[in-house]
Amino acid sequence: MNIVSEVIGELCKVILPINEEYYVGNPDSKIAVCTLSSIELLKSFADSKNLQDISIVGRLLSENKGIDSIIEYVYKKQKSITIIVCGKEVWGHKSGHSLFQLSKNGVDKNKRIIGSNSPDPFLTVSLSKIRYFQNNVTLVNMVNETNFEKVLKKINP
Repeated sequence: MNIVSEVIGELCKVILPINEEYYVGNPDSKIAVCTLSSIELLKSFADSKNLQDISIVGRLLSENKGIDSIIEYVYKKQKSITIIVCGKEVWGHKSGHSLFQLSKNGVDKNKRIIGSNSPDPFLTVSLSKIRYFQNNVTLVNMVNETNFEKVLKKINP
């Protein structure tokens, strides 16, 4: 099954190329924004002066490598952080759902996200990094919210 997923993933990169973009803002900020699959919302942040109020804004397209990247970022930062999870959920992958399940339930002995209904919710990062994520990240659920102004109100109430 994993080989099939890898082949399909590579095929999708050729047929439907998607820029995996992120933008770095203020490294001292304790707020990050995850726009899930919403590229327009991501671009709104990149084009705004509000990038100075957040540490990073990016998309989350997969329930495995994408979440691994978020965990690595948080671990490298070594400080508590709030991630505002907004934008449209990734159809089929449900990466936002998996991120919240990870925060709540962790992983099993095979590093499968407990409670995830995504097709391939297996992480590769270390268990200590996963625990660090669980203990130092607060997720704000704004899944399916694509209104830039409403998301901004969570950052700057």
